[in-house]
Amino acid sequence: MRKQQPFKATIKQHMKEHSSIYLFVFVLFLMGVIFGAIIVNSMNLSQKEDLYYYLSRFFGQVSEGKVASSMDMFKQSFFHNMKYLGLMWVLGISIIGLPVILVMLFVKGMVVGFTVGFLVNQLGMKGFLLSFVTVLPQNILLIPAFIIMCTIAISFSLKIIRQLFVKKATVAEGPFSLFIRYVTILVVISCITIVASGFEAYASPLLMKGVIEIVSK
Repeated sequence: MRKQQPFKATIKQHMKEHSSIYLFVFVLFLMGVIFGAIIVNSMNLSQKEDLYYYLSRFFGQVSEGKVASSMDMFKQSFFHNMKYLGLMWVLGISIIGLPVILVMLFVKGMVVGFTVGFLVNQLGMKGFLLSFVTVLPQNILLIPAFIIMCTIAISFSLKIIRQLFVKKATVAEGPFSLFIRYVTILVVISCITIVASGFEAYASPLLMKGVIEIVSK
């Protein structure tokens, strides 16, 4: 019976085996962030004013405490992120969904880049502080979750393709074993998403309210 590897050694081996995919996925996400920031600069004055108007109204509601309950925000955040991550997971099984997975990650990066870029563009240092407490905290967990899910989905698809079409390939794991590991990754990602959504729902509004009160003085 083969001795199981320690958790640390397993992670190290995983990173070594998938380092090229992780690098590609990270660069793709970074390109999305940069593209999102570029879109902000390409917007005309009217579009910026319209967005800033709605943003100002939202900040006013936050400062007055007129926002959805923390539980509602938690549910909305969790289900929104899990629908996105779950779709990536399903597309990894479908094999033909590989290009869509990459597009989804790029769009995720674009949204982050646009949000931060717009806040900084309109509010300067105040916008940077707001993005620091509203965008950064949960994304410290969510961005790695998206990158990991994208990488695992791509890797799973490639392994299935190898098993189905490359008959002479030597595959260390059978389809069932691969699928069990794939499901396990989804469970781990779900746990990370729960923590990130909890922070976004319960901590971010308080931090945002504090920063809005500071910058409005």
